[in-house]
Amino acid sequence: MALTFAAATMACQPVHARSAIDTIVTNSPESASGGAAPGAPGKLECVPYARTVSGIALYGDAYTWWSQAQGHYKRGHVPRVGAVMAIEPHGNSPLGHVATISQVVDSRTVLLDHANWSYPGKIETGVTALDVSPNNDWSEVRIWYGPSQTLGTTHWPVAGFIYREAGKEKAPAPRTAGTTPRNDPIGAIIADAL
Repeated sequence: MALTFAAATMACQPVHARSAIDTIVTNSPESASGGAAPGAPGKLECVPYARTVSGIALYGDAYTWWSQAQGHYKRGHVPRVGAVMAIEPHGNSPLGHVATISQVVDSRTVLLDHANWSYPGKIETGVTALDVSPNNDWSEVRIWYGPSQTLGTTHWPVAGFIYREAGKEKAPAPRTAGTTPRNDPIGAIIADAL
């Protein structure tokens, strides 16, 4: 009787991930690639990794990318391979997060390449992000979290996707006007590793 009650209770639980992504979710842990680039000082952050992988020349904290892209890069709410998903500050992530779309699996599932998410300073490739927004508009996602070996439970707010194509204005210079260019050793290390 207890087993039947437990099975019935579990059957009534809301389903947060569809069976269509079970294979992807199962395979996600193997895709973690280990860590920061060899010789990199400190730990690898999401911003220089996303900038190098996507080719989108934006700088500054992740939460600023969405507004910085306006007028320089096309933005939207549909995931595309090579686009950067701009995640807004939320919970224990006060600076937001950026991740590059490596594959669009279906209308509610993508694979991400990103750094400094599940493990400090490490790169993860081909990890699952699932659209859990009430209107199916990619405004909220759940993202694979390595330590739990499943999709995380947090619904992360997404500002949208930044595409490689120039927007109404030409693509921005690598630096904000009035600043002098600075050396980007982490970007160079990532570029050499790719």
